[in-house]
Amino acid sequence: MAWKAVCAKFTNAQQLSDVESRTDPENDPFRSKYKARELLTEIYCSLKNFEAGDGEEHDDGETSDDSRAGLRAARLAAVEYYLGVNHVDTEELSAGQEHLMNCMKHLGKCRVSSENVSLFIHVRNQLGILWAGRDETEKSQGFLETAESIYQRYMKEVHLFELAYTHTLYYLAQVYQYFGENERAANYCYSTLQRQLQLNQFNPMEWALNAATLSQYYITKGQYMEGRHCLAAATVISGLAGEVPSEAAAQESEAERDRREQLKQKRSEIARCWIKYCLNLLRDAKKLLEDNIGELDTDRQDELRRARRREEEEEGRKQALLFGSEDTFDSIASVEEKVSYLFPLDFTEARAIFLVGQNYVNQAKEHFQMDGFVTDHIEILQDHSALFRALAFFEEDVERRCKMHKRRVDMLEPICNDLNSQYYLLIRRQLMFELAETYNEMMDLKLTLANRQEDSQSLDNHTIKKFNHLCSASAKYFQMFLDSLCSPEGKIPEHLEEDVLRPALVARFRVARLHSKLISSSPPVQLDNLNKALENYKYVVQYCEAHPEAAAAAETELELSKEMVGLLPLKINRLKARMATNN
Repeated sequence: MAWKAVCAKFTNAQQLSDVESRTDPENDPFRSKYKARELLTEIYCSLKNFEAGDGEEHDDGETSDDSRAGLRAARLAAVEYYLGVNHVDTEELSAGQEHLMNCMKHLGKCRVSSENVSLFIHVRNQLGILWAGRDETEKSQGFLETAESIYQRYMKEVHLFELAYTHTLYYLAQVYQYFGENERAANYCYSTLQRQLQLNQFNPMEWALNAATLSQYYITKGQYMEGRHCLAAATVISGLAGEVPSEAAAQESEAERDRREQLKQKRSEIARCWIKYCLNLLRDAKKLLEDNIGELDTDRQDELRRARRREEEEEGRKQALLFGSEDTFDSIASVEEKVSYLFPLDFTEARAIFLVGQNYVNQAKEHFQMDGFVTDHIEILQDHSALFRALAFFEEDVERRCKMHKRRVDMLEPICNDLNSQYYLLIRRQLMFELAETYNEMMDLKLTLANRQEDSQSLDNHTIKKFNHLCSASAKYFQMFLDSLCSPEGKIPEHLEEDVLRPALVARFRVARLHSKLISSSPPVQLDNLNKALENYKYVVQYCEAHPEAAAAAETELELSKEMVGLLPLKINRLKARMATNN
């Protein structure tokens, strides 16, 4: 077979594999891939049957035997590579591995050069992916790191295989993440994304989602400047995908309907990453500023303000990441300016971050609606509630703090009560516990307000009624959480699973505390409340005695429960004696 015929057949095989395979029917999804394989097999047989250079018009007959042998090996290696990829694509992994390893053997007879170095990298990338898919991560890492070293050795000489190297970095990022080397994984992920921009080889929405995902790593490390930069870049690059098709256009065309759904979903996912950014920034600031009882420490606040001024005078910290090109730098900077990366130190600064987060909550809910996206919708509501909780820490006015917590109740309570426990038990438990804690916080705030009155002993009936309502509501949701752990017959579990151990013990402790705080002028009601409190305190103590390993999960609650188990019987006996005397 003449060389030109071989080249034509190879072009046909590529067309079948890369283009026509996209329209293969569902009942024969690999039809074009199999046709391409037949052509590649024919090409391989042809190459085996004639010497390198046969049929090539430009061969001057002066090529050395070593060069001819190297060229022939490189061509055979290339065909083996494409056969390997073909078999992997059709899910025949063992055959794919065999062809890829044959490719490596042929390449072993060649000297690495500008003409074949891309193949040296690509085959190792493919083997890296193959072994990673089998959870053989160390083997995968070996192939990928070799591909990286080949690139670094030849990068100064050639620029023909930049995309292959970009793939190497991408696969290495995944391998290092598997090994828990998150910092290295993040660095490789950043390098991949930046190279894709430089080479203009990227899908805007995929790139944006990857950048938004990378932001979450920097956020968890407290590197908010870098996290914000990733998210701003994600927002700008996602805009390159164009406008979301209208509902009318989506109804007329299936392609437009799919595009509309894809764009809405991915942009909503980026919005959710922004929510996490704002939420974590507020939470981390709260951790820095709170004292040992969870209130704002003004001395620490002043100290952090001074530290911020010093950093500003020293021109601040330099950004470790920089995405973009001349076309996008300004747009990314413009998005960054809309939200700070600095820890908020007062209510005004915290509110600015809260409002940005709330804006993204509304964006995310547009796509992730309750009808069709139950879990996602509720997670977004929980984040919205958490934003209010974090903001409430910075609010000095107790009444306004109460109103923020009331907003949390209003958004979560209807959902919790409407959810079907059979399908959404874990989510309902989360909501029950959060509602119980929210009512508990509101109760504590009302108590703080009551204690500020001149005569705390003479609370008016309205205040007592409000306080008892909050107390009872908190106890109700804690009890609902505890009841959800029981068997269908209502039996309390003898052993609490690790994932519910601490929440269950804390719920028991809180129910006890809440019953002891209920205000009543009726001695029989007081007695009933104290007995219920004692019963729950005893449960915490007795469970930890029966399961000593559980003590570490609720040390503070256990210590206080032991104390109350000693004190409450005395209080109960005094009340009984008083009731007997009055009778």
